[in-house]
Amino acid sequence: MTASSGLELVCPAGTPAALRAAVEAGAHAVYCGFNDETNARNFPGLNFSREEMAEAIKFAHRRGAKVLVALNTFPRAGAFGRWSKAVDDCARFGADAVILADLGLLDYAARRDSGLRLHLSVQAAAANADAINFYARTFGVKRVVLPRVLTVQEIAAINREIDAETEVFIFGGLCVMAEGRCSLSSYATGKSPNMNGACSPASHVEYREEGGYLVSRLGGFAINSVAAGEPAPYPTLCKGVFEAGNYRGHVFEDPVSLDAATLIPQLTEAGVTALKIEGRQRSRAYTEAVVRSFRRALDDYAAGRPIAAGDLRALTEGQQTTSGAYRKTWR
Repeated sequence: MTASSGLELVCPAGTPAALRAAVEAGAHAVYCGFNDETNARNFPGLNFSREEMAEAIKFAHRRGAKVLVALNTFPRAGAFGRWSKAVDDCARFGADAVILADLGLLDYAARRDSGLRLHLSVQAAAANADAINFYARTFGVKRVVLPRVLTVQEIAAINREIDAETEVFIFGGLCVMAEGRCSLSSYATGKSPNMNGACSPASHVEYREEGGYLVSRLGGFAINSVAAGEPAPYPTLCKGVFEAGNYRGHVFEDPVSLDAATLIPQLTEAGVTALKIEGRQRSRAYTEAVVRSFRRALDDYAAGRPIAAGDLRALTEGQQTTSGAYRKTWR
């Protein structure tokens, strides 16, 4: 099930309830993960047990939607069996694809030859045609999720040279730290986004009132301070306030969210196959609202109507949005 424009809307689901909400709001495909370290959103209270995943896939299929399972962390030494079993379970449950980043796991899934479709995770950071063609030719990868650092023109150039589909982010949080390979977060918390599946884990977050300001810390490091009543962004290091020379501010990335709804025509012309919404750690209400808005935008575009981009600012970080790297205005 895709819009008549051919674009597939790929939506997040951190829980079974969010998956149902996404499907009922019009998602063509939903991506989710098991409740362990095999996926890069390994937070308490999120994700799916084996039984929940099997039932979720049946639910989605009954309504014409696909389920893509993210197994996008890097297996620990001596624990590869946990990841390979996850691949086996996905094939057994009838998942439409698995989203992988690790070379060894890709090799295992390809050699298993179960007919399970392989997608390359954004955490593999494949940002050029040579890298993508390597994955496609070596492991039979059918789709690659592109990093959020490419312009529309660069995406078009890649699509002209590859034998695979491309999926790009259209809405949600931005990641500039090589898509999950964040040494800063690992240093501050001792937990790697790629190995442990948690960027800025909540267990290491602390808020304190100090001198009339609300100070947020991650792993003991002060990340930001805001005056009473001001919005306080979640303390991720890439969006913290730092001093660099004579400059004090958001050195790496402002606390804003990506919203590229108005770029749907350009991304289509660039040869993109699927549009991805970020947010597996967000609420069911967030999932439903964002999916419904983007499904309406895709349907409008497919019908030749002006894209009625929804007002989703209240659901963004800092209540601000950006087109990210797509327009070359993002630092």
